[in-house]
Amino acid sequence: MFLVAAGGAASALVLGCASGRLADDPPPSDPRALDRGHARGRLASRPRPLSGAAGTPGLEPLGLGSERDGVVYAPAGYRPERPAPLVVMLHGAAGSARRGLPRLQRLADEHGLLLLAVDARASTWDALIGGFGPDAAFIDAALARTFSRYAVDAGRIAAEGFSDGASYALGLALTNGDLFTHAIAFSPGSVPLVERWGSPAVFVSHGTADEILPIERCSRRIVPELERRRYAVRYIEFDGPHLVPPAIAEQAVRWFLSRSRAVAPAPRDETD
Repeated sequence: MFLVAAGGAASALVLGCASGRLADDPPPSDPRALDRGHARGRLASRPRPLSGAAGTPGLEPLGLGSERDGVVYAPAGYRPERPAPLVVMLHGAAGSARRGLPRLQRLADEHGLLLLAVDARASTWDALIGGFGPDAAFIDAALARTFSRYAVDAGRIAAEGFSDGASYALGLALTNGDLFTHAIAFSPGSVPLVERWGSPAVFVSHGTADEILPIERCSRRIVPELERRRYAVRYIEFDGPHLVPPAIAEQAVRWFLSRSRAVAPAPRDETD
């Protein structure tokens, strides 16, 4: 089991212990295996050499056939011959990919980041209201499309989010530490988790006057538990409510870029 902190609007839940290792399942190309993987929050998509039409600088809709879709943003300096760091952006409850994009868009231009901002299938993320599944599957498809059109640095891939999106980013990154090298959680309320793979570095920030997800019941419980489990955590508290100050966002991006990893680690399945 893993820690979950109680928080205002976000559901507090514990997802059960892992049963078995992904390596014992049929290959990901088997749709049944992929479904089981998504139910545990596992993602199969990985960066790969580009073949075919490549993405260009600017904003590109994912175009995955849903009103709840998402976008990829490539900065002006993006060049397919130079793999770029990727941040997967996850919005808060009742939010959207496009509304959340400005949080990091200026920093993407400044630091050469690719941004993949994804819409939840419902008003918030699946694991916060019942368990991994549809959102994990959609994010996997969004990543596959991004990896097919953009050159991504496999040593610098972050799951990032605010509020409910921060909770989901933590759960997704800790479940897929063989893909995500980093997790960036702005004001998280919980850690939805079935099993742990790898050891992504973690950045957490939280406002001391947060009225939506109170810091005492959330990050001040989450962070010590992450540290107890030997994750490398950068934790910042700031005087303020439930938001992401621009200075904190910039610190998070600089932290992400300063902790690059040349090669993603081999999978590691850990349970208590």
